[in-house]
Amino acid sequence: MPGGRLTQQERQQIALGLADSLPYAEIARRLDRPTSTITREVMRNGGPTAYRADLAHRATERRAHRRRPTSSRGPESLPQPHGRDAEAVAEYEETFTTVLMASGLTKMTARVLTCLFTTDAGSLTASQLAQRLQVSPASISKAIAFLEGQSLVRRERDERRRDRYVVDDELFYQATIASARANDQLVETARQGVAVLGPHTPAATRLENVARFLDFISESITRAAEQAREVLHTRPAAASNDTTRPSADHG
Repeated sequence: MPGGRLTQQERQQIALGLADSLPYAEIARRLDRPTSTITREVMRNGGPTAYRADLAHRATERRAHRRRPTSSRGPESLPQPHGRDAEAVAEYEETFTTVLMASGLTKMTARVLTCLFTTDAGSLTASQLAQRLQVSPASISKAIAFLEGQSLVRRERDERRRDRYVVDDELFYQATIASARANDQLVETARQGVAVLGPHTPAATRLENVARFLDFISESITRAAEQAREVLHTRPAAASNDTTRPSADHG
């Protein structure tokens, strides 16, 4: 798989793929690049409807030029624990943020969530987030409010009575269950429409089918989340050393 920055020709191929409504994965396959590379490239340069190869190429050159004189002072140059490569970490954080944005989060919300996920502690205060991301406390507050509402972060008080915002293993489970419950509200509302519009009308049939579909999806999501919950608490070292588990799963 080729590395390095995208070439202008590759960007033109991306633009052609977007014009043909190809999924990111297919564009990536044709260029022999990771899907995350294509996703990040498109989202940071206007999105799928506004992407232009020439503008994207010039913007990348400008960003690279700006980084050179300031790289020694940037966040990516901060000392990294565990011998991590600071530049690689910064690149990964940018990729993770872009993928979260593609899933529907705003840029600031995605940056905050990425920051929390990539810190070993899994928790930071508002001031720490603002310092790391070089943004105002108000921006952090707004992003955190949204993430809390979606059950993607939770709030704790530390020993100094400061609010700390936490991501942990259970939050993915809780967020999945919350998503299924949001579907339940849609199911109930759709079935109310069946009664209002008349059970034998085309509109009521459409709403009933939507309700049945969402009801099935909610049940499936909840069941799968319960079955997979333990995966969130599995430690990689333990999983790699456990030679009996696969046979139990298939037995």
